[in-house]
Amino acid sequence: MISDIKNQREILDKLGIEQLNPMQEEAKLAIHSLPEVVLLSPTGTGKTLAFLLPIIAELDPDCAEVQALILAPSRELAIQIEQVARDMGTGYKINAVYGGRRVSKDKLDLQHTPAILIGTPGRVADHLRRGTFTAERIRTLVLDEFDKSLEIGFEEEMSEIMSNLPELEKKILTSATQKVEIPDFVGLKKPTYIDYLEDGIAKLQIKTIISPEKDKLETLGKALRHLGNQPGIVFLNFKDSIQRVSDYLTEKGIHHGCFYGGLDQLDRERALIKFRNGTHQLLLATDLAARGIDVPEIKFIIHYHLPLRGEEFVHRNGRTARMHEEGTAYVLKWAEEELPDFIQDPEVEELEEAPLPDPSSWKTVFISGGRKDKISKGDIAGLFFKQGELKHNEVGTIELKQDCAFAAVKADRVDQLIRKVDNSRLKRKKVRVTVV
Repeated sequence: MISDIKNQREILDKLGIEQLNPMQEEAKLAIHSLPEVVLLSPTGTGKTLAFLLPIIAELDPDCAEVQALILAPSRELAIQIEQVARDMGTGYKINAVYGGRRVSKDKLDLQHTPAILIGTPGRVADHLRRGTFTAERIRTLVLDEFDKSLEIGFEEEMSEIMSNLPELEKKILTSATQKVEIPDFVGLKKPTYIDYLEDGIAKLQIKTIISPEKDKLETLGKALRHLGNQPGIVFLNFKDSIQRVSDYLTEKGIHHGCFYGGLDQLDRERALIKFRNGTHQLLLATDLAARGIDVPEIKFIIHYHLPLRGEEFVHRNGRTARMHEEGTAYVLKWAEEELPDFIQDPEVEELEEAPLPDPSSWKTVFISGGRKDKISKGDIAGLFFKQGELKHNEVGTIELKQDCAFAAVKADRVDQLIRKVDNSRLKRKKVRVTVV
């Protein structure tokens, strides 16, 4: 037990976390000691760390096969889980596989078998059929955001995967949704429920913003000027609408990023990186961003379009007022529009005339080297400070990927940085440094 506590402290130090929250503590203990756990907790409360800690603590360092399998509904969530697991710095090999990525790249990663495999159900099922890895030693299965996987049509693949896990001993299901039905193929007998869905959401305010015109574009622009320099997400229902709104905001000088299913995976990933590091304070998104992706604490969301169901309204709202922080969800409605039953008489926000929000003081740079090149965040920071002659407060968030990295740099120092460090050596690799 003392060793477990010491290891956990080391992991939390690496992640920059002082202590686990009550949900994480309770979930960790339950997952350690029970074979079936259903974890219900709002988006952004740290469910990923809650299940990774006990899983990693129970891995057998002498086993050369996959021991834990984590299924996620989207590539973004799979990538996010992989990032958290690697940032924990446990020494175990961890890989993620998902659609939109070359199968040959997956096979290359899986030649040296990971202890933990993360993936979308479709891609994992495909690899099982191909025999890319063996499932004989998998003892633990996580169905993360399992209701979302079912909702988007992965039931057949999930059922197929579970039928190919002969030594499965532990099942962990997570969701941010209340009263979700668990399908029979999961085979739960006496699950323990850990329910924190009512916790941490009391500080959410819901307000309406009234548009005098049916076309709400001008009112949206006024609302964003009124809200000023705060991180927020505008939710829309259609990718075509995102393009129209994006064109309008660009014309008005309001900086933003876009995130929706029609974008290439690379563009989606870079939009999230820029949002996380402050290059963009505003994100236009479909419900793809309502859950299962890693975004920072945000101060507001705006429903430009209302979702069709109350459940998605809740998930969108869960992007703000997370972990006891305050936040506001604004419903942007035409004056003659009727609100659905799942929205109960919200207070009206009166908009005040305000100037354009200031552009971000950060820009994002790309570094053409990553983990596989033995490059660390410290290596990148050191290069920027010494050779790039930047001060500590001129370098922001650094995100390290397998074959590249991204860093936020003060906008007025980016040109100088690139002149001084582009084509420099980091470890044994010559890296390109360019503006994203």
